[in-house]
Amino acid sequence: MRTMIAALGLMLAATLAPAQDSAGISRIIEDQIAALQADDFDRAFSYASPDIKRLFGTPDRFGAMVQDGYPMVYRPSDVTMLEQSQTPSGVVQRVMIRDAQGRLHFLAYQMVPAGDGWQINGVQLLRAPETGV
Repeated sequence: MRTMIAALGLMLAATLAPAQDSAGISRIIEDQIAALQADDFDRAFSYASPDIKRLFGTPDRFGAMVQDGYPMVYRPSDVTMLEQSQTPSGVVQRVMIRDAQGRLHFLAYQMVPAGDGWQINGVQLLRAPETGV
């Protein structure tokens, strides 16, 4: 009986963790975007996971990748946090970004737990949802 109660407690804690961290995850993403807008690539790079840091090596290379591959993240006009989902390796935060030309972009930020919070482990561009009349 104790084992079952402990297991239920752990399952409940696991389901509540993403909800409790949702503001923290959003803040990490918003802080990284603010750092990119300020051309503070050192600070922006500090929000990346160890895997991303190994992949790019330096803050300047990371900044160049964002400028070239994710210009909507580098210079957004509006950022809106959407839903989060739990994955086996962490949390995916969907984000809607309006770029400087007014176009909407949907991204999935892959977040992984770190010792003191969350880190960004990748960003995937998503297809925009279909709209109908």
